[in-house]
This record gives sequence, structure tokens and C-alpha cells, in this order.
Amino acid sequence: MSRLEAKKPSLFISEPLTTVSQPLSLLIAILKSCYGPAGRLKQLHNGLGGYVCLTSQSSAILGHLSVSHPVLKVLTASVQNHVSRFSDCGLFTAILCCSLVENFKNLNIASCTVIKISKHLLSLCTDYLKSEACGCRVSVDFSDLETLLCLVRSILTSKPACMLNKTEVDHLAVLIVKAFMYTVPCHPETKPVLGKCVTVPVKGKRVLDSTVIPGLLIETPEIQFAKPFSVKRTSDAVKVAVFCVSMSGDLFDPEEGTVTVHHRISLEMSELDQLLNVGKQLVNDEVGLVVCQKVIHPSLKQYLKDNHVIAVDRAGLSVMEPLSQVTGSKPIASIYSLSPSCYGSLKDVRAESFASKHFVHLIPNDTVVCSLILCNRNETTWDELKTCCLSTSSSRDVECSQTQYQLIADAFCHSLESVACSLSHDGGEILTDMAYGHCWLVPSGFPSVSNWSDLLSKCGCGINSSTKDLSWRHLQPLFSSSPIESCPKEPSEKVTDFMTLDCFAAKYNGLQVAVETANLILDLSCVIEDQN
Repeated sequence: MSRLEAKKPSLFISEPLTTVSQPLSLLIAILKSCYGPAGRLKQLHNGLGGYVCLTSQSSAILGHLSVSHPVLKVLTASVQNHVSRFSDCGLFTAILCCSLVENFKNLNIASCTVIKISKHLLSLCTDYLKSEACGCRVSVDFSDLETLLCLVRSILTSKPACMLNKTEVDHLAVLIVKAFMYTVPCHPETKPVLGKCVTVPVKGKRVLDSTVIPGLLIETPEIQFAKPFSVKRTSDAVKVAVFCVSMSGDLFDPEEGTVTVHHRISLEMSELDQLLNVGKQLVNDEVGLVVCQKVIHPSLKQYLKDNHVIAVDRAGLSVMEPLSQVTGSKPIASIYSLSPSCYGSLKDVRAESFASKHFVHLIPNDTVVCSLILCNRNETTWDELKTCCLSTSSSRDVECSQTQYQLIADAFCHSLESVACSLSHDGGEILTDMAYGHCWLVPSGFPSVSNWSDLLSKCGCGINSSTKDLSWRHLQPLFSSSPIESCPKEPSEKVTDFMTLDCFAAKYNGLQVAVETANLILDLSCVIEDQN
């Protein structure tokens, strides 16, 4: 087919960093205002109307923002990839990367030198974070779950769009930690593999109605089975067959090939006969439950029901992995090849109802899969809650002058300090102590005093207490973007008794992604963009 329009030439953009200052400042201001436990909300919607998103999470912000500058496209894609892997620390990664790009490009130093030194500085940071002397890590003691609860509370309370009060935060924190413990294998292994926690959405119910149950819930459109189930058992267990292929009886697509059919042979009837043969083998093998990712033919479903075999179809791709874990079965990919070695087993199968939804509850022998029934008042707050729950030297080795090294190191450190300064949203000051290197938030309205120990009680994360012998330093990044909006003055809340924690693996990877992405952007000399 010929083109309706002439092909447009590709767009060549030389030195893209020279035009990124304004959009980069706008992006970093948006992200900074959302950062931390007291971060502000953003309302995102298309200029023509449509879906409205109220959020402070990086995944939602970057997913709904439309960026056109090629540098910002690289930056947002890199951060979104990090969030897709770790589900946490997206704002930290994005703010740090923006600050690094903004600070590095203001230096009158060759980009190759900046990249080389920043890689060296990154290695110093990562070596320290992995060392035993690191003061940024908190060990998790599984005999005392308070640290895990603090981590979960930190994540939940930092997302105001979830609209949670303290009672609801505590309730969800216990459920999430409980769900995590369900996924830890009961029997020690050389290389233990965590199970799965499947989130079941229930909108329009109270948050306190949320619960977690062992096993897997598969939603069914209606109550198809009587209570209790009449399940066929073998040796006090339910044998399970899982199919990842369609059992609807539809004919396969020959694509560009040809199919030769003999006279008076019906392909539809031949396919249905094969499905019924599969059903007979399942009955003879004493299978009690058949789960199909796609559709099961009504005739086959009725045949299985008549022989006391439960048939669940349209399970969907998302449950196939936890389904294999909970049953120990291997998904069957063909109706023409059925091996009994692919079968799995369950302890029991039950029908469950929650709100207006109906489920088949698969109860395993060993709990490595659980279902978190997550409730919230409406669709907007539930979407936000779901995303929230998924969620953790010297210059001798570098060829440069001492002055260049110092300038780049200062820009690197000021970028890190810029992220820390983003925690304050009410005009207060941020201090760091010279002993632990932790941040201390000073409420707005207090005059600068010489002895901060009289005013401060706990550091920002709640780990360290103020003492008389601590010395202080103001955090004032050398390079900082002026805010684009004024935030309302709000009274500072009393410091919580709980620690505020982040997932170490997510923070560690976010640091690496931010520096590496900034280096990639600095190395861009031109961009060729397809306009078709």
C-alpha cells in the first residue's frame, strides 16, 4: 500500500543539553514538592479532560506527564525502569538525577572528565553503603518485626492520596508484613525462593475490611458451585491440572499455510472430540480441579461438572505463576499431549465471597502464596494504595586536576544535599549532625539558635536522639532550583515514635541509576528523532 503522505525527514537536534534548563527546572520542582513523608499531592489530567489522577508517587507522575524533550525522555524512562523493578525510591532517583544533570552541566569541565570522576565518586558511595561501617542501614531481626512494620508504615504514611488515618495505617502495615511472612518458605533451602502475594481489589469498602488469607483466590463471575464443594479427592488431597492453552474448541489459525480436510470431516467436531477425550483422561486420572488461563468449551465444562470435577476458566495470565507455586503443577500447553506428571495438588478448595465478588479459594499444603484483599473507599484512593503496597578517597586514580576533582565532587555532594533539602515543605530549616550525618528537620517559625539540641529531639528517620555534644551544619545546596509554586503553610506535626525507613536495595539501586543516567545524558551530543 502506498503512503498517503510524504515521509517526513528525521529531526536532528544538536547539543540537546543547551535547551533542557527550563523543562528540567520545571520537572525537578514538581518532583521535589512531592518528596518525603510530608510531600504534596499533584492533580494530573489531560488538558482536554478525561481521567484525573491525584498522587504523589513517581510511577503515577511520570506515567501521566507528557514530556517532549529528548533528555527528559531518557531520564523518565530510566527512572520508570527502576520503579518497575523495585517499586520504591522513584522520586529519590529522579530528583538526584535531575540535580546531577543541572549541577554538572553548569561546570565548565569536559563531560568525559565529569563522567569519569562521578563514576569514581559513585564507587566510593557504594563501597561505603556495602561496608560494615555504614550508618545508613538498619538490620532486620525477624524475631522482632517492629523494623519491618516501620518500613511499611513509612511507605504508607508518605502517600497522602491513600487517605489513610493512623488506625488504617497500622492495620494495613500488619497485614502487609503478615502477607510477606506467608511468602517465606517454611522449610529451609540452600537457595530459598519467596512465594507470591496476590492483591485482590475491592473498591467501595472500608480500609479496615482488608484482610490477608493463605492460598490463592481466583475470581469467578458468579457463584458457579454449591457450598461446600463436592471435590474429588485422592489421599486427602485435591489433584489439580492447569492449562495455559485455550480449551474453547476454536480452530487454530493456519496463517499462510493450508489445511486439507477429508470429505464429511468437521474440524469443529474433531476439536470438540479431542477436548472430550482430554476430559475423560482427567476424570480417569482422578483430577479434582481444572484451571484454564483462557476459555473452556461449555460441553467440556458440563462433562467435568457431571463427573464432580471443578472447572475454572478465564483465570488470566497474572495468576499463572502463583497458581503453579501454590499447586506445584506445570502448565499444560497442548490438549494433544497430556502427561500426569504435570498435575499438582492442593489441601482443599472452597468457595468464598467478599463484598460483591465471588472467588475460588485454593488452599495449599504449604503456604508460600497468599492473597491480600485490599479495600479502599473509591477507585482513586485504591489505585494509589495498590501502587503504594507494591512497594524499598583521593583524586590520584582519576586523570584530572585537583581543582576539577573538587568542583565535580562538590556538585555531586550538593546534588545529594538537594535531595535531602526536598524533605522540607513548610519553610523550615534542615540540619545535619557531624556525628551520624543524619537529617534533622527544624519546624518553621523558630529563629536560628546556637544550641539546636534544646529544640530537636529525634533525627528525621527517628533512629538517633539529640544530645548536648552534637554539632550541626545547615544543608544549603549550592545549586538549587527556585520553586515554581508556593506551598501552604501548615503546622508541623509532632515527631512520630516510629522510625521512617526506605528499602535499602531500592535506595542503593536508585543511587546507581541516577548517576549512570546523568552520565548518559551528559554524553549526549546529538539526538535524531523520527517524525513519522
